[in-house]
Amino acid sequence: MSHTDDRPPINPWWIAAAVVVPTFMEVLDTSIANVALRYIAGGLSAAEDDSEWVITSYLAANAIVLPLSGWLAAHLGRRNYFLMSILVFTLASGLCGMAGSLEQLILFRVLQGLAGGGLQPCSQAVLLDSFPPQKQGAAMTVFGFAALVAPILGPTLGGYITDNYEWRWIFYINLPVGGAALVACFFLLSDPPYLEAERTRLRSLPLNFDGIGLGLLAVAMVAWEVLLSKGQEWDWLGDPFGRIQILLAAFLVSGLLLVWRETRFANPVVSLGPLRDRNFVAACVIIFAAYGVLYGQTTSLPGMLQSLFGYDATTSGLVLSPAGMFAVLLLPVVGLVLGRGMDARWLVVAGLLLMAAGNYWLAVLNLDISPGQVVWPRVVLIVGLSMLFAPLNVAAYASIPKNMRGAAVGLFSLLRNEGGSVGTSVAQTIRDRRLQHHTLRLNEWLDPLNPNLTGYWTSLRDGFLRLTGDAVGSAQMAWQSIADTAQRQALSLAYFDVFWLFAIIALMLVPLVFLMKRSVAEKGAHLSAE
Repeated sequence: MSHTDDRPPINPWWIAAAVVVPTFMEVLDTSIANVALRYIAGGLSAAEDDSEWVITSYLAANAIVLPLSGWLAAHLGRRNYFLMSILVFTLASGLCGMAGSLEQLILFRVLQGLAGGGLQPCSQAVLLDSFPPQKQGAAMTVFGFAALVAPILGPTLGGYITDNYEWRWIFYINLPVGGAALVACFFLLSDPPYLEAERTRLRSLPLNFDGIGLGLLAVAMVAWEVLLSKGQEWDWLGDPFGRIQILLAAFLVSGLLLVWRETRFANPVVSLGPLRDRNFVAACVIIFAAYGVLYGQTTSLPGMLQSLFGYDATTSGLVLSPAGMFAVLLLPVVGLVLGRGMDARWLVVAGLLLMAAGNYWLAVLNLDISPGQVVWPRVVLIVGLSMLFAPLNVAAYASIPKNMRGAAVGLFSLLRNEGGSVGTSVAQTIRDRRLQHHTLRLNEWLDPLNPNLTGYWTSLRDGFLRLTGDAVGSAQMAWQSIADTAQRQALSLAYFDVFWLFAIIALMLVPLVFLMKRSVAEKGAHLSAE
């Protein structure tokens, strides 16, 4: 990052540490609360289904601000906007912890999401400006610790806190971290000359705020997040009350109007200019789907372990956590390889193939497994994601002009986050729909004329009879045991189908990489994109 003449140069690694901490904190909050919804609902005397609005409200507010971040940074100054975002996010976290009702918590989560939306794109833009071109891979590696490791550790940390402390501490832990980050960023950050020049130019012009564009963006993002969150619960397009149909229409109409307006308005609140770059578009599609796979698996695995294997939140989190350690170890290696001139595209291809392999491994498991047999497929997935994250970010911004970098980072961050929302929703929908399918198919074999079934039922009944001495009750318990076994098998097959789908999605992304231009970090020059 460039600095003003009256300040000595600051080591970019100090700047990287300062901006990554609040970003890690913000990304962590997108996943840490997922495992605490039951506890939040109980603590606030609310229905568990209603507690999902704690997640939806945060994601919707986040989605509104992410594409706006470039405009806000240009008009307010990136340093000022970043500091303000940290301050408000930290204060809102404290208010979330003190909430006395679900309505208050949702309101404070909206405030938290609006403030947190500026942290990811601003920190990524700061890193891109702080490091020379040949070290862009290292810069994106640092950002990867926040954007990649945080959602991996979120369920583990959230499960530990909710099992051993009160759920309010998932918000209170942001207070000391946010305070320290605010002080560090206040002393270390300054805006580079090109941003200062742009801000001076904008100040000389009359403020022509795109209020209509902001309104359309808000409607589109809120409708989209509610649609994803409640779609399965409301039966998608089969919703008899028409809620999903209304939300879908609102999203499509407002989204199309937003694109039409922003491509014609002189000073758009959401700049779509970066989408003219083919590298950027391909990278956006890949990161969207890759984070969909990550979040879909991250929500599915704990659910599978808790429902089928009887793990508590802490234990299921511990099964997932070793993958985070591998991500931490691999990210610097990937940054080093990128810095030595390797084409980013080959690392992206290798990462996608490993993601597909990790999900395929999970899809062919069965119910007779130990925790270690779940740990390693998860490790393979996260190793793959760690291999593609920094290279994909390098390739995305390889040929984006500096004056469009803020808009590009905002759009990229939005699609990364929305990929996670879509992946979570898809995983839930596929699991529930396939559970119905497998239940029906398994029930076809639960026929009293099936000799295997009658023999198994007889052995169960005789066993229960020896334990209880109740002939009628033993017969009923035998049938119930068979029904429970069939339901457990159906649920396991449904989860395995989710992993099959994610493996196929990862493989389908590979051809997109070859549509991208060559992206190599060259010393003393901008990243080449030939």
